[in-house]
Parts: sequence; C-alpha cells; structure tokens
Amino acid sequence: MSEILIDVSRLLFRRFANRLPTGIDRVSLEYLRHYVGAAHAALSYRGLLVALPRKESEHLFRLLYEPAVHRHEHWLFSPRLILAIFKGAWASRAFKGAILFNTGHMGLGDERYAAGMRRRGVKLVFMVHDLIPITHPEYCRPGELEKHTLRMRNVLRIAHGIVANSKDTLANLLIFSKAVSREMPLSVVAPLAPGLTRLRSAVRPIAEPYFVVLSTIEPRKNHLMLLQLWRRLREESGESVPRLIIIGQRGWECENVVDLLERSELLRGYVFELSRCGDVELATYLHHAQALLFPSFVEGYGMPLIEALAARVPVIASDLAVFREFAGEIPEYADPLDAHHWLALIKEYSNPNSEQRRAQLTRMQSFRLPTWEQHFAQLESLLMRLDDANGGG
Repeated sequence: MSEILIDVSRLLFRRFANRLPTGIDRVSLEYLRHYVGAAHAALSYRGLLVALPRKESEHLFRLLYEPAVHRHEHWLFSPRLILAIFKGAWASRAFKGAILFNTGHMGLGDERYAAGMRRRGVKLVFMVHDLIPITHPEYCRPGELEKHTLRMRNVLRIAHGIVANSKDTLANLLIFSKAVSREMPLSVVAPLAPGLTRLRSAVRPIAEPYFVVLSTIEPRKNHLMLLQLWRRLREESGESVPRLIIIGQRGWECENVVDLLERSELLRGYVFELSRCGDVELATYLHHAQALLFPSFVEGYGMPLIEALAARVPVIASDLAVFREFAGEIPEYADPLDAHHWLALIKEYSNPNSEQRRAQLTRMQSFRLPTWEQHFAQLESLLMRLDDANGGG
C-alpha cells in the first residue's frame, strides 16, 4: 500500500483562528485519529506541499484531535514545528506515488494547487461533502457558485479517487461532471458516523419541554420559519409553550433571524441561542429534547439527524432525499415551506403523551447507525482499486 499523507492545512488555519470545528473539520479529525502513527501530516499552500516526518506528524495529529489534553501546548508556535516543516520540505520529493487525502476542500479553488500536486506525483483522494453552492447558490455567500464550480472542476480534473458522504452527493457530482464534460474518477460512498460524545448529564438543562436546532444560522437552515412559528405559539398559548434552543454560530445573510433573536419581546425567555457549546453540553441538550428540528432547504448529508437518531431522540425534518437515504421512514418529514405542517408537528411533539412521538421512538429501534469502521472500510476498498489501476503501486 502507498504512503498516506493527510492535508491538515484547514485544521491548522482554523486552530490558529480559534474557530470551533465545523462538520467538515470533525470528519478531518476522524482521519487523523484513524491514521495517527501510520500517516504523514501535509501542509499545502498555492501548489506548495510539505510532508512532515512521521514523528512530528503523530505529534501534530494528537495536538489537533486532543486539544483539551494539550491545552497548555505551544508546539504550534515553537521552533520544533518550523524545523519539522523544513525537514518535510526537503523530504517531500520522496513521496511521489503517495496517497494524499484532502478532506476539507482546502485549496481546491486555486489552479496552482492542482498544478503543484501534479508536479509532485501524488495520488489525490478528495472528500466531497456537497455541491450546494452549485445546485443552490441562492443560499450561499455571493461568489460561492464560481468558487465551488472551480473546486469541483479541479476535483474532477486531478483526483485519482473521490469519497462522497452520500449517494445524493455523488449523484449531484455525476450530474456536474456531465455538465462540464469531465469523466468521473474512481469513487465510493462512505457515510459519516456521529461524532458527539456519549457523555451527557442526566439532569435536564431546563425544566420546561424544549426543542433543539443544531446548525449554523444561515438562510438554507430555515431558522426564520421556526422563529415565526414560535411567535405564533406565544400569541396563541402565552407562557405555556415549549422552549426552542438554537445551538450554532451565526453565519451569513441572517440579519432577519438576528433581529428576531435580539429584539423580539415575545421570544425573549422562550428562544435561547447558544453560539458556543461543548460536546457534553450539546449532547445533554439533545438527549432531553422533545425532538430535533431540521427544516433545511437542502443538505449534503445532515449530521445532526444522525446524531439525534444515535441518541434515540425524535426528529422532525425536511423531506429531503439525503435524509431518507440514511433514516428511511423513521423521522417525521415535512415540506420546509409548509409552516402549518411544522406547527402541527411541534404542537403534537410538545404533548408528553404524544402517540406520534412514541411511534417514532418505536421506529427508531430499526435505525442502523453509520460507523467510522464502515467508512474506512469503504475508503480502503477505494485505495485497493487505485492500487490495481496503477499496477499495484
């Protein structure tokens, strides 16, 4: 089997910026855990590639995925890392034919990245998380359509292998490949396992019944509809309404949502925003919820749905193909535009004697949780096909 390199550029950048890990980051961290001691850390910038020696790579991997253990560690800023980078730059030419994993879309919008990777002769395996900026640009930042189109063009042009998180994502990539007249590289669907800790408090975080939303606040997540529904509930029922817990950082173009959160007197004390929430606290909020609410207009995977079902928490979700791909008929589904249906389901699931909620808990017993063992087994099958396609190495 070829040497393994893992591009940690995105993880390092976000660590320096003191940003909380996103869903993409959590996937990347699982790759570090799986390959620690058996892979090299790679740093890339505009076509430059540096592969750190094995010992320094292992140290860096652990520093990234065990931040609490290393909270007083300053190795990231030490001469040791600088020396490791210089040693890695000197030795990088020895990695011709190695497998390079890029799990975070980092650098893919730069033509120099593509050219630089080709010059170094590494075999590139990319994780594709979604094509939302291409299929639904209206929900993304201005310019993301052009940026993501370039990323996916480069993936199709230089990838030796592609790992998709869902059949839905892979199907969208196939449609895109035909639209730009590019052949699909070898590919595999490898679902993602939940990353939340199973440690949680048995004590309810709040006494009243409540629902949880777990996502960045951005237009496609449909927070605005939920807040309008909570206004309606307050107007109809006064104080006897469930609480809404919004867990996630504020994103882009969400001014209307922020206005309601900050200025609506009706919602004050009934809707709570948690922008920074540790895993144990998050798992506790989820565990005691009446249900997870997931009214997105589009998703590439939908990790909160997997997290909720893994915790045996009911889900009310948009009727999206990717959700049915993994959850089947277990959740309650509703059109993300059908506010009346959402309101009826929220009222039903607020009832402590809800038959619909009890029925979903029964259906949940058939849920088969994706595991990282299954993910990496699929990945290894792709690597074997790559080896076979290249004559064994």
